[in-house]
Amino acid sequence: MTPKSLAIELADRSDDELALLLAARPDLASPPPQGTGVLAQRALSAASITLAGESLDLLAVAVLDVVATADKPPTPAAVAKALTGRAEPADIAERITLLTERALLWTDGRRLVAPAHAPSAMPWQGRHITAPTATRTPQQWRAELDQLPQPQTALLTTLSQGPPLGRSRDAAPGSDPSLPVPTLLAAGMLARIDDQTVEIVPVVRQLLRHEPLLRLDDLRAPSLTPTGEESRFTLVDVDAAAGGEALELIRHSTLLLHLLGETPAAVLRSGAMGIRELRRLAKSTGLSLTRVGLIIELLGYLRFVDAGYPDPTPAVGADDFAWAPTHAADGWLRQSTERQWQALLATWLRMPRRAWLVGQPDRDGNALPALSTEVYDGQAAALRMTILTALSEALPGTSVSIDDLTAYLLWRHPRRLRQFTRALISENIREATELGLVAHNALSSVGRAALIAPPAESDAAISSAIDISLPKPVDHFLTQADLTLVVPGPMTHELADQVELVADLESGGAASVYRVTEASVRRALDAGRSGAELIAMFTTHSSTPVPQALSYLIEDVARRHGSLRVGIASAFVRCEDPATMAEVLRSNAAEALALRALAPTVAVSGASVRDVIDELRSAGFTPAGEDSSGALVDLRPQGSRIRDTRAPRQSDPRRPAPTPAQLKQIVSRIRSADRASATPRKASAPVRASGSGESAVALIQLALRTARQLRIDYVDAHGGASRHIVRPRLLGAGQLVAADVATDEEQHFSLHRVTSIELLDEK
Repeated sequence: MTPKSLAIELADRSDDELALLLAARPDLASPPPQGTGVLAQRALSAASITLAGESLDLLAVAVLDVVATADKPPTPAAVAKALTGRAEPADIAERITLLTERALLWTDGRRLVAPAHAPSAMPWQGRHITAPTATRTPQQWRAELDQLPQPQTALLTTLSQGPPLGRSRDAAPGSDPSLPVPTLLAAGMLARIDDQTVEIVPVVRQLLRHEPLLRLDDLRAPSLTPTGEESRFTLVDVDAAAGGEALELIRHSTLLLHLLGETPAAVLRSGAMGIRELRRLAKSTGLSLTRVGLIIELLGYLRFVDAGYPDPTPAVGADDFAWAPTHAADGWLRQSTERQWQALLATWLRMPRRAWLVGQPDRDGNALPALSTEVYDGQAAALRMTILTALSEALPGTSVSIDDLTAYLLWRHPRRLRQFTRALISENIREATELGLVAHNALSSVGRAALIAPPAESDAAISSAIDISLPKPVDHFLTQADLTLVVPGPMTHELADQVELVADLESGGAASVYRVTEASVRRALDAGRSGAELIAMFTTHSSTPVPQALSYLIEDVARRHGSLRVGIASAFVRCEDPATMAEVLRSNAAEALALRALAPTVAVSGASVRDVIDELRSAGFTPAGEDSSGALVDLRPQGSRIRDTRAPRQSDPRRPAPTPAQLKQIVSRIRSADRASATPRKASAPVRASGSGESAVALIQLALRTARQLRIDYVDAHGGASRHIVRPRLLGAGQLVAADVATDEEQHFSLHRVTSIELLDEK
């Protein structure tokens, strides 16, 4: 068959069938083809067939392989017979229909024809599916491998660890049969590509790597759940676990932002965050290095963490270029939990980085740092979506093992045999679990919502799923006699600000535990709260009676707090009690701060306010800071920030898939080009005009007066040439407005882009 034959077959298709072809193979639609002949040429090219092969599952590949390797074009019945026992006849017929719709097969009468470049769609170069050994079971392959001598096993192991192709002069048909390569060729464990090239059989490669198998003896889709097993979890359980993971992720992200604000991380010469800094953060937070790496990558991609000169400068490394939070992080910290989760989800889904590589050894054995170019992968986002899409094909709430998921992905995408390893899929599922997209090895409702293609619909669906998955915020807690607070769920932002100010977190999770101490009460008093306000807060929000010990603690600390007042003079110290001031002036702190008494209740120092307060507290006093009006001020360290001057990250620059309306328009242009090419020219000299000069304008005006049709050759702004048969409607301002004769669709032509115009006979 020639491209013209496929063009004829495409020309006979309906508009809906052509639109279906362009939707399945979007590379054929850009730029819009000028007729079915051009469309057929594109569809038959090796590059386009290679792209089409990416979306074929193993059974579709097998059907295409059978047709392409047949001595003569086979019938559908012959294809089904060749795959008997390895696939169901209905599934084979479905794949034949699919390949035909995608122009990877077409019919010549009752026979199926494959394009000359059909091998470009195959996952491998050898004919492994149609080989005599293709029906061997994994057990038979294992038995054959166990009987091989050591040289042959070593050769296969080498091929299994790297590229599947190997070169050897022993691959020629006349080679010594006792050599390893001819022996393996005879055993069917290698396939001959040419006289110097061999390829390892995929099943043998997977067996030697101890990976889930891509079986060629059974071309049916592997089950995502073992037969007879029932899921221990429901979708409600999965969503609840996903919501808990999300809350922990947000809490840990907040904690890391605060730590980096207090002590920014050093920047390596390569511009990354070194493994030593990551270990410091992991030790301070009690998190694993892998989890810290994931969160830092997310925060870095969101530009919540950036490299620069921190302001204010921290005490350690004051003049160093460092990694620290940006001002954008403060906006995220003030958002609701739902918005925070959605921001992290969207980042992970589009982030072109493999965060799970952070901390793993590189080629030189050094641990990979975070925020480095070594973990960049432009295909990472598409890979995550592919894995989640496969997981979504299991029943909602059904747990899927990593091996079952890997085997299914290999069957669904056989061209990615080397890419879809157990380790890669396991790490992506782990990250998805930490993001709340997966729980109990099952896709959550949030994960299913994230798979919706249009961004507008996806955002709305994710928001709705998040509302279901997250527990409702609570505005109360349970106060215990041991001065701990038990919070039965995520707190509202207002309550969280008050609780985190007056108590220290002891354990997080779905139910958090906070402890009230003398230091935490003093922290709240330093922030401007009074003892009466703190007791009122506990009384209002506690579901249990406030223990007397807690009231005594707050009253005792509040009574002693602020008896000394420190202001700016560089700093002054004032006290209503002369005896307390005299005690201060006799202490070691007075000498260290060079305090000088101005009055029985006032002293001054040349040290800063912060240093005076710290020194007096070290000496056992409980001072408080005040401003020029005498009001208490919050002297808690706010953390360093970096001014992020870089532009926000843009969305994926790749061209989106054409919409149904665009596909309809492209098909209309194809039909118009076909009609223009098929319309016969007049036997007599045609009435034509070249270019867009006065003769062309006169010809258009003549067509307008006589209501005749025009054949227009046109070049658009992208350089694409096209031909149209139209009925002119309006001419003016350098534009021709005309209607397509078949669809009556209005089109606009710029006269300076018209290359020729021909006046057609009256209809």
